[in-house]
This record gives sequence, C-alpha cells and structure tokens, in this order.
Amino acid sequence: MNIQKMMKQAQEMQNKIASLQEKIAEEESQGSSGGGMVIVTMSGKGLVKKIHIDDKLIDPSEKEMLEDLIIAAFNDAKNKIENNMNDQMGKLTQGLGLPAGMKLPF
Repeated sequence: MNIQKMMKQAQEMQNKIASLQEKIAEEESQGSSGGGMVIVTMSGKGLVKKIHIDDKLIDPSEKEMLEDLIIAAFNDAKNKIENNMNDQMGKLTQGLGLPAGMKLPF
C-alpha cells in the first residue's frame, strides 16, 4: 500500500469520525430508575437536559431515596450514551485491522 493511499484513508476516517461525533452530540438518551419514576434526559455529550420526577416521590421524608434514584437514572443515561458511542465507533472502524479494544480519540 502506498503512502498516499494510506493518507487518503486516514483523512476519510477522520471525516467519518467527525461526522459521527456530530451525530452523537445531537442524539439524546434517557435513563430511568425506580420503575420510571425518575427519568434523566441527556445530550450525546453527556449534559443533563431534563429531569422528570414522578409526583409520588416528592415527600420530604424520602429525600435521600429521591437523591439516590436521580443518581441511578443519571448513571443509566450516561451508560447508554457510552454504549451507543462504542457501538457506532465499532461499526465505523470495523475492518480496519485495529487491535481489539483499541480506542480512538473521541
């Protein structure tokens, strides 16, 4: 393989990665906990955009439980974003012959 062809392929891959990053940034993921009583909506960049709390949970004596449910919902949404990113990057880099587990800058 000549160097020009390799450089062209690297540029194409860089363009695809940039496009994928933009696409993921525009997507939203929802995480939930407590059987859907707490829902966190996050951007593809991991920023919290919305939190929904079921009215049944708003009880001052249950404050600590509510805080734990919010954390669980946040973590669920964050994990979904990371899994989506990994899946899409895996599809993009499939067939490049990269070592298993190698992570590209994202």
